[in-house]
Amino acid sequence: MTAWRRGTKPTRWYPRRGEVCLIDLDKERPALVISSDSLNAHALDVCVLPISTAEHKAFSLRPKLEAGEGGLLRDSWVKCDQPSTVEKQLVIYPPLGTLALASMQRIETAVKAALDLT
Repeated sequence: MTAWRRGTKPTRWYPRRGEVCLIDLDKERPALVISSDSLNAHALDVCVLPISTAEHKAFSLRPKLEAGEGGLLRDSWVKCDQPSTVEKQLVIYPPLGTLALASMQRIETAVKAALDLT
């Protein structure tokens, strides 16, 4: 795996759906971008799902990501029950990585269940 390095955001860069990015909140925290690319390209904010290394077995709405998926260094869980919107300027470039389609489908199913959209 290539070492991740923070870089200067290229002009017109924006986070893309399915990317795992660090978000500069109280400290740098990983999150999965779930808003559409058409919105991400033009809006001032993006919709994300926080990612945690803490497993909570009581929460079935937190799909596991194996270490290495999306550039994550440790096994992690996507908090599908906590969608959030963050200002695009808080998203750190470059992204850590991109999730595979199968992982995105599991996460989409969990988000729909969490928001009672099924």
